[in-house]
Amino acid sequence: MLIAVAGPYSAATEEQKQANLDAMNEAAARVYLKGHIPVIGVNAALPIALMLPEMHLGEAINNISFAVVEKCDAILMIGSSPGADKEREIIASKGLPVYFSIDEIPGCNE
Repeated sequence: MLIAVAGPYSAATEEQKQANLDAMNEAAARVYLKGHIPVIGVNAALPIALMLPEMHLGEAINNISFAVVEKCDAILMIGSSPGADKEREIIASKGLPVYFSIDEIPGCNE
């Protein structure tokens, strides 16, 4: 499965933003070890969004992240935020799996 990994990104400090990204990337690595392809919308969005004027940053991150998640087969929620919750809604509205723990995700051969 193509599994989105979602959690909070925005934070008061750059250090906390990086910690949030690190948590999503760590979870994504664990999804990969289960035999699935993980994607993180904000990871796809950041290189592009950071090239835009500051006033477009949040909008670009959301638009790109939501478009990426739209293509996924499931989502792993590692935390809640307005953006992550919207990503969950995208998957849930299609009747696709919403996971809240790595342990809930079946391995590829299960």
